[in-house]
Amino acid sequence: MPTLILVRHGRSTANTSGVLAGRTPGVALDERGAEQAAALPGRLSALTLAAAVSSPLQRCRQTLQPLLDARPDLPLHTEDRISECDYGDWSGRKLAELADEPLMKVVQQHPSAAAFPGGESMRTMQARAVDAVRDWNARVEAEHGEDATYLMCSHGDIIKSLVADALGMHLDLFQRVQADPCSVTAIRYTRLRPFLLRLGDTGDFASLAPPEQAIGADAAGDRATDAAVGGGAGAP
Repeated sequence: MPTLILVRHGRSTANTSGVLAGRTPGVALDERGAEQAAALPGRLSALTLAAAVSSPLQRCRQTLQPLLDARPDLPLHTEDRISECDYGDWSGRKLAELADEPLMKVVQQHPSAAAFPGGESMRTMQARAVDAVRDWNARVEAEHGEDATYLMCSHGDIIKSLVADALGMHLDLFQRVQADPCSVTAIRYTRLRPFLLRLGDTGDFASLAPPEQAIGADAAGDRATDAAVGGGAGAP
């Protein structure tokens, strides 16, 4: 079965302003995000890609554009099932405000029970993303062979949920996974089990150093214990 390259979109204007973008239209890459996207073709230069699959949201399409410019023969497909989680009424709100919502503790500690008001549950989010990957695995293998590699550009919580599925982890543990902007995660699927080959690889170790004040740090609750809902902004 194919190898899947999961790319989180580059840093967005919502990431740097501490806003939970969700599916809010018009959220674009910021200057740093555009630089990250521009570097993507070089980072992936050793790989032959059978296809690129994108979330329909603008920040993902912008992230892939430099890669598509560098590889004009690479087919691009849009897949609604790997779009961002539908955060419903939480969409467009400051994460600092959401940290005080009772639901946030559920999102952090028991996400399989979390359902966003006016939106979807995190279980539904994971299920649709996993279904999309299974369908694309079969399609890519049928069209390009079992050794093919393809790419999906998606969002932090989507990628984390796919990693949890690949590792056989319960969704309640997925907040232990980190996927920074424009990070690359690779999963090789086989008939019997997936293998996680890379996780959140940015090639930049700056995000491992404790900054004085990370971008949007006050928006994620307790940085020592809480995961960044939506994925966070990564290193400054």
